[in-house]
Amino acid sequence: MPATTKLSPETQGRYEAVIGLEVHVQLLTKTKIFCGCSTRFGAPPNTNVCPVCLGLPGALPVLNRRAVEFAVLAAQALNCQVQETSIFARKNYFYPDLPKGYQISQYDKPLAEAGFIEIASGKRIGITRLHMEEDAGKSLHDGFPDSGTYTYIDLNRSGVPLIEIVSEPDMRLPSEAFEYLTRMKEVLLYAGVSDCNMEEGSLRCDANISIRLRGEQKLGTKAEIKNVNSFRFIREALEYEIARQVELVESGSAVVQETRLYNSAEGRTYTMRSKEEAHDYRYFPEPDLPPLVVDTALQQRIRANLPELPEARRQRMVMEYGITEYDAQVLTASRTMADQFEEAARAARNPKRVANLVQSELLGRLKASELEIEQSPISMRGVAFSADLLEAGTISSKILKDLYDKAFANHEDFPAVYEREKPQQITDIAALERIIDEVISANPKQAEQYRSGKTTIIGFFVGQVMKASKGQAKPELVNELLRKRLQ
Repeated sequence: MPATTKLSPETQGRYEAVIGLEVHVQLLTKTKIFCGCSTRFGAPPNTNVCPVCLGLPGALPVLNRRAVEFAVLAAQALNCQVQETSIFARKNYFYPDLPKGYQISQYDKPLAEAGFIEIASGKRIGITRLHMEEDAGKSLHDGFPDSGTYTYIDLNRSGVPLIEIVSEPDMRLPSEAFEYLTRMKEVLLYAGVSDCNMEEGSLRCDANISIRLRGEQKLGTKAEIKNVNSFRFIREALEYEIARQVELVESGSAVVQETRLYNSAEGRTYTMRSKEEAHDYRYFPEPDLPPLVVDTALQQRIRANLPELPEARRQRMVMEYGITEYDAQVLTASRTMADQFEEAARAARNPKRVANLVQSELLGRLKASELEIEQSPISMRGVAFSADLLEAGTISSKILKDLYDKAFANHEDFPAVYEREKPQQITDIAALERIIDEVISANPKQAEQYRSGKTTIIGFFVGQVMKASKGQAKPELVNELLRKRLQ
């Protein structure tokens, strides 16, 4: 039953949503969790496989130490309590892309518990557990001549190391879920444990959502939304699902516990399977793996690799460089950008001007060119160099913009372009007065308007002088001289 937009705000306001998220994150190891096969994305189908990840009889798993270190590091970054002893278990179910007939995961004794992520409002979203598991393979249905008749199986992903991060049902708004996921991705990227690439399946999210009347404590019947491939679509799916469930309840119908899929083209969810079709996984301890022991000494050694995390870094940068909280938010969007900015800011005359140029001149050009910060032709040191020239009055903002355009067009760093072009601001008063006199003579009507009291027209004259000087006149000096000559 599709939701409509006919529900009044008053009706919708009587209900609140209860949202919990389950996030699967691929760890950034070179090899799989229980064997030495490569985790490289994009390899030809069924080439990164061996008897262990194919589930052949007699093949035994051996735990990847690097995967454990990354999982512990992620848990620490997310404020979780790492358990000294955790147990691997077999999660039993049949599916064509699960060659063993079970998935090695963790159940009643996970690696870590009781963490949290704090969002902008100051609200803490609890993390129930973080556990390790192996990924399944991939079923392919499209792109083959006989699509619709056969399912193809690629087991390259089988055995890739994952952590599953399960939140508490603490979120009440789709926007909170969006921010929770954004903060989580940011932290995991800073920690260096995953590339969090949703397009390649390195980060996948399922959402559980129910509604209840405001003030009620009892949870409503939940629906699970699976296989949503962007944070924006997760927010949209939750918004749709809240409206759908409210409409059902208001019409006297019941919400059915089920798994649903989100169609982003239509902006709505659809039934995938009902509760009756849900799996009974029949967990039991994995007999081929001993308990995983991560003692205090090992936890401390791993924690030593934990970098300064985004929120702490933002607060420090505001204090250290005199930038705004918004500036810090933008500049810490990635660890690479933050590292490069700090290196440049420490060497620059005015870190605030560097921050302004990154936002006003660099990031827009990167977006237009579809480049990441790592691919920028202008380095952060180049931005700092340009900021110092602007600070000293050597170049104008107009000259700077032209040089940035040339740097991007030629894929050169700013210092190289500047040294070749050597543009200088015209500060010679006599030279500027000659240009100003020519501009005034060419525009007698506007000069008379200024002398009659319409002083705002000074901007017109400044623009004409800058145009005549090819942007090289010093604007402050032009303003001063114009006012004298127009008296």
